[in-house]
Amino acid sequence: MSIAVLTAAAACNLPTPSGRNSGSGQQAETTLSMDDMVRTAQANDTFVPGENTADGSNEEDMLITRPHNEGIQEIPADPTEIPTPTPDPNREPPELPAIFQTDLLNRLDTPHEYEEDICKVIKNRWGAGKATPGTVVMTVMYHGIAKGTTEVQQDNAVTAEKHNQFMRNLHDQGFTAINTEQFIAFMENNDWIPERSALIIVDDRHTEENYLTHFKEYYDEWGWPVVNAWISAIGTSQALWDENAHAEEIGLVDHQAHGVVHNENMSDASTDEFLIGELKGSMDAIQEHFHKTPHAIIWPGGGFGKRPIEIAKEYGYKVGFTTHPRGPVMYNWVPLCDVNDATRPYYAVDGNQDPLFVIPRYWSPDASEHVDTVRQIGKAAKEYYESIRGTELEYYDIVCKPVMGDL
Repeated sequence: MSIAVLTAAAACNLPTPSGRNSGSGQQAETTLSMDDMVRTAQANDTFVPGENTADGSNEEDMLITRPHNEGIQEIPADPTEIPTPTPDPNREPPELPAIFQTDLLNRLDTPHEYEEDICKVIKNRWGAGKATPGTVVMTVMYHGIAKGTTEVQQDNAVTAEKHNQFMRNLHDQGFTAINTEQFIAFMENNDWIPERSALIIVDDRHTEENYLTHFKEYYDEWGWPVVNAWISAIGTSQALWDENAHAEEIGLVDHQAHGVVHNENMSDASTDEFLIGELKGSMDAIQEHFHKTPHAIIWPGGGFGKRPIEIAKEYGYKVGFTTHPRGPVMYNWVPLCDVNDATRPYYAVDGNQDPLFVIPRYWSPDASEHVDTVRQIGKAAKEYYESIRGTELEYYDIVCKPVMGDL
C-alpha cells in the first residue's frame, strides 16, 4: 500500500546516525542503527495520556509578572571608569555551588555554561520578571510527517499518528511551545517563558498545507507556533515563498535560516565566500520575502565549526542548532560532549564551541520517549537551585550588589 509523505521541496542532507541517546531514566549507552531508529518511528505502541505524571500533576507554573519599567543605570563616559565587582572587605563571600548535574543524560553529555559573569547569572536567576529557576526547553527536530498511520518510507520522518501522540504528550505533561525570539531572550537573559517549554523545529522547505494539516490545530487550540528551518534556495517558486509568507503572517510559522545551497554543510574547511553566501544569503532572502530578520541558524546537515559560528555572529545570528539529541537546555546550561564518542561517531565534538551555537535537538521519531525525562530534569534542577538560593543571594549581596544594585 502506497503512502503520501509531506516531504521537503529540497531534501536536507542529514547524515545517518549510528547511535542515539535513549533518554530514559537510566544511563544511555546503546548504539542504534538507522534501521533501529526507523523501526522506532514505525512502532505502534501508543502513548497513554496521564502516564508518568503522578508526581507532576499538581505542580503549578510560577508565573512572575514582568515589571513595566526598569531602572536605567547611567554608564560613565569613560569605559575604563566602570567599577568592577569588589567584595566587601568586612564580609567573606561564600563559595559558589557547582553547576547542576543530572544522571538522566548520556554520561559523556555534560552541562556547559556560556555566561562568564556570575553576578549577571545570579541577577538573571533570581531577579524580578525572570524565568523560574529550573525552567527547561525541549528542542525537537522534524523532517517529514506521513499522512495517516502507515509506516513511513523517508528517513527521520514520522507518521501523523505518532506526531499527534507526541504533541498531546507534551501538552499532557505541562509543556508549552514557544518561538525563536522567546527562546533567545530566555537563553541570553533568562527572560520569562513557561517552566516547561518546547521549541518545535521543522527542517527544510514545506508547503503551507503541511503546517495547516499537522500543526494548525495546536496553534488554534493552545497557541503553539512551529519554527521552520527554511532553505533559501535559488529557484524556489514564488508561490512557495508566498504561501510560507502567509503562514508567517498569521503567526503559525516562525521561519529561521537553514542555508541556501544546503546540500553542502558549513565547516571550518569551507571558504569564506561559501559561508557568507549561506549565512548572509539566507538572511537577505528571509528579510526580503518574510519581512523579518532571522536570528537562528539551524545548521544544514548539522555541520558547524568555529569559523561558521564566528561569521554567523558577525551577521547577527544569536543561536545555532545542531542535530545532536544530547538533551534539553536551561538558562546558562547546555549539554555538550568534549570527546569523540566511539558509540556515537556521527555526533561531532561540540563541547569546544560556543554553547549558544550548538544547541542540541531531539529527533521526532523517538521524541515522545524523552518528554518525561526532560520534565524530570527540570524538576530536579528547580529543587537544586532552590537549595542554593541563599548561598547565591549572599554572594550577590557581598560581591555584586555594590556595582549591579538590588535584584
